[in-house]
Amino acid sequence: MMNVVPEKLILYLRMIKFSHSVFALPFALTSALIAAAGAPSLRQVTWIIVAMVGARSGAMGLNRLIDREIDGANPRTAGRELPSGVIGISETVLFVLISFAAMIFSAYMLNPLCLKLSPLAILVLLIYSYTKRFTWASHFVLGLAISGGPLGAWIAVRGTIDLNIIPLTVSVIFWLAGFDVLYALQDIGFDRSYGLYSIPGRFGVRRSLYLARFFHVVTFILLVITGLIFGLGVFYTAGLIIVAGLFFYEHSLLKEGDLSKLDMAFFNMNGYISVTIFIFTLLHYTL
Repeated sequence: MMNVVPEKLILYLRMIKFSHSVFALPFALTSALIAAAGAPSLRQVTWIIVAMVGARSGAMGLNRLIDREIDGANPRTAGRELPSGVIGISETVLFVLISFAAMIFSAYMLNPLCLKLSPLAILVLLIYSYTKRFTWASHFVLGLAISGGPLGAWIAVRGTIDLNIIPLTVSVIFWLAGFDVLYALQDIGFDRSYGLYSIPGRFGVRRSLYLARFFHVVTFILLVITGLIFGLGVFYTAGLIIVAGLFFYEHSLLKEGDLSKLDMAFFNMNGYISVTIFIFTLLHYTL
């Protein structure tokens, strides 16, 4: 019995790709640093992290639940936990409810505005899972959902929504949309045959690569604007230089006739980018 719980937990963590939390969480923590103009309280950081983990876990579980038939039909995803039957539908529903309950409770513990906005955040997460059925702009809806991290962290610390955090929030939308387009290149044939919508399915590989590059140029410009708005100094600037190099390297790995390095481009580089922004923002406020 003791072994059953850890094994089941591993299955849940694999289902929601828990390791990918490194993508969005550093941007939320970066926003919290900026909002506090230094170090937020330990209490705020704790509940921001719980809220982020709860929201992302619930969103991924919900997405897997809604897309289980599509995942089962796609050879690349047929082995996932729900279509393969190693995790049941009722178990996933319970997991999603617990995850979102953790998010809402965290919002309650942070401040009244966070609590009031938590249902809206869940609604965006729900809508995303259906968008690939009717629009190739689904990548931006996913970006909007993930951008709730830095916006929510700002609200958690300040208790208000302010215009000066918008460039950082929008940068996350374009950052996510850019690498989600790259990720969707894996399923271009399946999406077209199954009637799903995506930028690769609509525009083809070459134009999708160009669009992803453009989205990441916009991301970088917005990150520069964020630094100017908040007076982030030499350390943040150094971080931006590293991020520019990571973006360049990421896109250099992928060519129209060779997508063999897609996993490296998606998983490694985008994790490094978000962590770099956080670390160098932290250095600005500590050093």
